[in-house]
Amino acid sequence: MPHIARLVLLVVGACLFQAGIARAADGDPTQPAAAQAAPSPALSAQGKALYTQLCSHCHGVNMVNSGTSSFDLRKFPHDDKARFVNSVTHGKNTMPAWGDMLQADEIEVLWAYVLTGGKP
Repeated sequence: MPHIARLVLLVVGACLFQAGIARAADGDPTQPAAAQAAPSPALSAQGKALYTQLCSHCHGVNMVNSGTSSFDLRKFPHDDKARFVNSVTHGKNTMPAWGDMLQADEIEVLWAYVLTGGKP
């Protein structure tokens, strides 16, 4: 591989790596998402209660569904909180927008529960 092409690949890779770090969900944006702290059990429990009330009829109890009629939230990328917030707020595909019904702190606890993958 010519020297220039190798250099271009190196620079592009470094930029993509930095973009991934900058998009890390919560906490220190210089740390990769995997190195960040998990949500507190209390926050996750609040999220589970709200999820059960509002989301489980489409996304399944404890997020268990086939993924054919609605997105399987157990597979939601843990480093893409902005995408989650946008989808909940504005809706996506057949999912309705919840932005007029949910407060920011409610979306935050739902995100905390999604990060658990539906595990208690």
